[in-house]
Amino acid sequence: MTLTKKFKLSQELNENSFWKRIRKYASKIGCPLLCKALTLFYTFKDPDTPKWAKTTILGALGYLISLVDAIPDFIPGIGYTDDLGVIAAAIAAVAFYIKDDHKKKADETIQKILSDCHCSQQLLEEVQESEKEK
Repeated sequence: MTLTKKFKLSQELNENSFWKRIRKYASKIGCPLLCKALTLFYTFKDPDTPKWAKTTILGALGYLISLVDAIPDFIPGIGYTDDLGVIAAAIAAVAFYIKDDHKKKADETIQKILSDCHCSQQLLEEVQESEKEK
């Protein structure tokens, strides 16, 4: 097997494990975090996204699906707060490269996984909430 074929196989296995864990834990992860993670995923897949941004995204998504966390995911109420912080930091770092198309794909995908979750609605609620705080 050539190095190129090994790399492609490795990418497929990693992407397969990402989707497997996302589908398995979607309801526990919750709509807000899932929307952000899938937006990052589609930003990562975009050939226009620079390598440094892809590395940042890969680290954040890897942390999300990792079994080792600063705060274990099984703890009710707070288990995914560290994951949310990592994902939010990655979004802040690569925000310039996030396109409307990435958000749209995330919304379409999440509706297949969690039918009652809409990323565009979630983002609207977050904006409204932050305006109330001002």
